[in-house]
Amino acid sequence: MKRKKGVSYAKYGYIFSIPFAVIFLIFSLYPILYTALLGFTDFKGLGTKSWHFLDNPFQNFILILNNDSFRQSLSNTFIIWTANFIPQILLALVLTAWFTSRRNKLKGKGLFKVIFYLPNIITAASIAILFYSLFGYPVGPVNSLLIKLGLIDTPVYFLINKATARGIVAFIQFWMWYGYTMIILVSGVLGISPDIYEAAEIDGTTGLQAFWYITLPNLKTILLYVLITSMIGGLNMYDIPKMFMQGGPDNATLTTSVFIYNQAFSGSYLYNRAAAASMIMFLIIAFFSAILFYLLRDKDAIERRKENKRMRKAYKERQEAEKL
Repeated sequence: MKRKKGVSYAKYGYIFSIPFAVIFLIFSLYPILYTALLGFTDFKGLGTKSWHFLDNPFQNFILILNNDSFRQSLSNTFIIWTANFIPQILLALVLTAWFTSRRNKLKGKGLFKVIFYLPNIITAASIAILFYSLFGYPVGPVNSLLIKLGLIDTPVYFLINKATARGIVAFIQFWMWYGYTMIILVSGVLGISPDIYEAAEIDGTTGLQAFWYITLPNLKTILLYVLITSMIGGLNMYDIPKMFMQGGPDNATLTTSVFIYNQAFSGSYLYNRAAAASMIMFLIIAFFSAILFYLLRDKDAIERRKENKRMRKAYKERQEAEKL
């Protein structure tokens, strides 16, 4: 289509972005700012007609940081996320190397990808209830299988053990998300120029060398995305621990999101303390995200920008000298 002279088309980009901007302001930015505000007040429960800012504005934050349940929930969250993310990213990388290998002529790759991705589309509540039933006591599929195999004589109450409960929650998270992580990594590998791999094959590199020296360095941006999104999702883990054991046994699977829910919607409906806990988690996530961005930054791009800056500066100095 021929562009008309004198007509600015740039405004249409702003017009088309208005719906997103409005939705973001109403459903994202406003709740974040309102939550941050509530953390400095004495606001409790829906229907509260009047609330005030506290004399000590950081009182709620101090109370939350000194709360033993919050500390335990924070510890549980990091333990469960670490226990599920490490095997998740390792398996996803192995499957990525398998599916994208030029030497491996695997048939039915699409079918395998769908099978590995399927757990991600099942609702978390359904999976939590399923695993609770699997490890049921005294009657449950796991106990029945172990008795039939002769590994145990009497049923074992697995879910009363703290380490076992955490392990099951971590396994559920791993099982649900490794397929999604694999799909993201595969899409990143498909974006790498095939010419690089062809040149590597001509030079006689092995599949492992190609993956280590070509694939991984070129996946740095995708890996950063996976790390950040996984960390945000893991530190906000709610549905599986809540539906599986309500944070039990003895708060062993209590995560920070479950703790925040209990503060806001159980007992005294302490919205102000729940808001304070939410903002503490926001700061923790922002802090670790900044560290990941720094560690996985593109050093070559930074050097190129510095070199371009030096060249522009030298060019300007040369022009000024010529004028003189």
